[in-house]
Amino acid sequence: MEVPREYVESAFSQLLGCRLQHLETGVATVALALTPPLRNRGQKLHGGAIFSLVDIAMGLACSASHGFDQQSVTLECKINYLRAVSDGEVLCTARVIHAGRRTLVVDADVTQGDKRVAKAQGTFVVL
Repeated sequence: MEVPREYVESAFSQLLGCRLQHLETGVATVALALTPPLRNRGQKLHGGAIFSLVDIAMGLACSASHGFDQQSVTLECKINYLRAVSDGEVLCTARVIHAGRRTLVVDADVTQGDKRVAKAQGTFVVL
């Protein structure tokens, strides 16, 4: 799916270092490398950085579902953190599992290699 860069990147996603890896209808995969500013006090990838990655990937999946000419925003999101990340890069793949007229439900997995780091589900509202 070809989408202009300004529709895909935001100042916040650039600040974090998120990089779009794949985009198709209702699906987005975004990568995030563990850099020193993203570490928590225990020197692991901060949970807030993982949550932000999830929200960015989910938002892109929604846009790729209903079209980049419409806006949707997070209504709610729940995440389970399953393992710590000490180094390297993580990938978040978000998939729209329900696309209604007013709301979308999105499922996301954050992985590092073949290991799941976090699992999330969110609801988005179309503006």
